[in-house]
Amino acid sequence: YAEAYGANGHRVESAEGLLPLLEHCIKTPGVHVIDCPVDYSENDRILNSELRERALAV
Repeated sequence: YAEAYGANGHRVESAEGLLPLLEHCIKTPGVHVIDCPVDYSENDRILNSELRERALAV
């Protein structure tokens, strides 16, 4: 869909691929749209366990 609006469309497939893609987009002129899928399965653990533990430690 990005191309329909004159932008360059990209899809990142892994966390390791994000930085190289960002560097490419910064170095390449034009508008870039990055499709970055997010795995929300860890949200409950992070928000309800890790974050609470870190807040109590402060």
